[in-house]
Amino acid sequence: MALRKLSYAFLVISIILVFFNTNSLAESHLFSRKLSKKSLGLKRQKLSHLHFYFHDILSGKNPTAVPVARSSMTNTSATFFGQVMMMDDPLTIGPELTSKPVGKAQGIYASASQSDISFLMVLNFAFSEGKHNGSNLSVLGRNSIFSGVREMPIVGGSGLFRFARGYAKAKTHQINFNTGDAVVEYNVYVFHY
Repeated sequence: MALRKLSYAFLVISIILVFFNTNSLAESHLFSRKLSKKSLGLKRQKLSHLHFYFHDILSGKNPTAVPVARSSMTNTSATFFGQVMMMDDPLTIGPELTSKPVGKAQGIYASASQSDISFLMVLNFAFSEGKHNGSNLSVLGRNSIFSGVREMPIVGGSGLFRFARGYAKAKTHQINFNTGDAVVEYNVYVFHY
């Protein structure tokens, strides 16, 4: 009888141990878990305003934006529909290309409208100046280039701009219709930690 109670107790303890081991093993392989901001070193959220000029140069010996794809419609479309451009455009403090550089706009833009000249913009503002050196902001949005002011979302960032969100306001400062070269003023408002 005592042996039977001991065997029963051993069996119950074994089942409990297997349950807890299986449960803790399953929890250690969870897909996601909650974290505190503090565990990632995140402090108070800030709102920053950045102001710079974007130089999109299509002409000359060293253009900063080049076509990488075209549809058969591009040549007959008034909106250049289907054309895709790769860019590595300088960002500067002032509207002159010779003003102080603050980074690059690197990515692609594609003519995505058959009715007006509107680009799908997929790019990073890669900063190289001051405390922002090595930090990036990512833009993904629609740029209807002949609108007075265009607004595009900031969808993320890295470096000082981790967990960034906000918007970029673009305003054409100058455009050369013969060459396609353009200078665009940007005001960027971004929340980040």
